[in-house]
Amino acid sequence: MKFKNTGAQKSTVTRDVNDFLEKTDNIFKAVSIMAKRSSQINEKMKDELMEKLEEFALSQDQLDEVFENQEQIAVSKFYESLPKPWAIAMKELLNDEIYIREPDADQEDDIDESKQDA
Repeated sequence: MKFKNTGAQKSTVTRDVNDFLEKTDNIFKAVSIMAKRSSQINEKMKDELMEKLEEFALSQDQLDEVFENQEQIAVSKFYESLPKPWAIAMKELLNDEIYIREPDADQEDDIDESKQDA
């Protein structure tokens, strides 16, 4: 995933609650959706960062020498400058880029079908 090109804000922005209500009809549901998506994005970011930093892992023999690795610093600064996962999740929700499953609706359909069979 291209975290740099998400278009999400890098700083805090005040949002209108009604924008979220238009998407989910419930502010708590919107917050829950954004929290779950934020966790997914955060996990992807962390995995990607750890994969890139593995290249710079030091062996036991090299631990005696302390040196500054400019490439490692550049990778770390890049990830620090990215928008926060919460901002990306918020932007995705407001732009209808998130698929929202509603397991409760599936269960209600099952209940309705069982009533029809009786």
